[in-house]
Amino acid sequence: MHAILGATGKVGRTTITTLRKADVAVRAILRDGSKAQAFSDLGCEIAIADIHDREALATAFKGVSAVQIICPVDIRAVEAYSSMKRVVDCLGEALMAARPRTILAISDYGAQHSSGTGVTLIFHALEARLRQLEARRLILLRSAEHMENWARLAKLAAESGRLPSFYDPLTKPLPTISAHDVGLLAAELLLEKQDAALRIVHAEGPRRYTPNDVATAIGSLTGRDVVAQLLPESQWQAALIGAGLSEDYARLLVELYAAHNAGRIDAEQDVGEIRRGRSEIAEVLGRILTA
Repeated sequence: MHAILGATGKVGRTTITTLRKADVAVRAILRDGSKAQAFSDLGCEIAIADIHDREALATAFKGVSAVQIICPVDIRAVEAYSSMKRVVDCLGEALMAARPRTILAISDYGAQHSSGTGVTLIFHALEARLRQLEARRLILLRSAEHMENWARLAKLAAESGRLPSFYDPLTKPLPTISAHDVGLLAAELLLEKQDAALRIVHAEGPRRYTPNDVATAIGSLTGRDVVAQLLPESQWQAALIGAGLSEDYARLLVELYAAHNAGRIDAEQDVGEIRRGRSEIAEVLGRILTA
């Protein structure tokens, strides 16, 4: 039995669907029981647990051979890092109580750094907490930024012909991957028989894309000229808050984008392996713009 946390998210849902196609028993862990039917229809066992409830999580993890976890972010949290750190501690306590043989954690590019990476620091904390556990197999699946994160800006660009970019320069190729492909790669890793105590796997798309590439793809999809434009760093915080983020979460993102531009958010050199998804950016943007 494999327990999948974050079952309703793009990554978790894809992992579950792939495992069920391989006839693997799955326990889908949901926060909202009203969404259980779709997973029951796939043949999943259902567990209900809030990410902040250690006892409910431990019960949801109990008796399974493998657990896939993800640390959700709350973009409106007043104290964003502290809020996410409490989730990490709760997950660690629940996993320690349940003691699954295999843990696969969805982590992040740049998680190897202990400072100066904003939001990504929570994944550094998550990896450090999981390394303290006694799982026979720990798989850290470090994901590049999701292509879906371009959604709001892509729609803006489709309307205005201008794609604001936090990334500098506009010609810099950035690692990115679709959330769907992260879920597929996670399922592949769970199905493999390797018994290494620790595996670090970096996940990104078939190739890297510049902000200019993203603008070109949006232009091709919409039939209009679209140009990428640098957003001055002095405007980042206000732009992110205007998009609905809390002041503290926006601050963490500002630090993350600065780390990206400094070249710190990448696969850890000479560590683990890189696996590639198949989805191209134009395919993902096409779904976003027609949704």
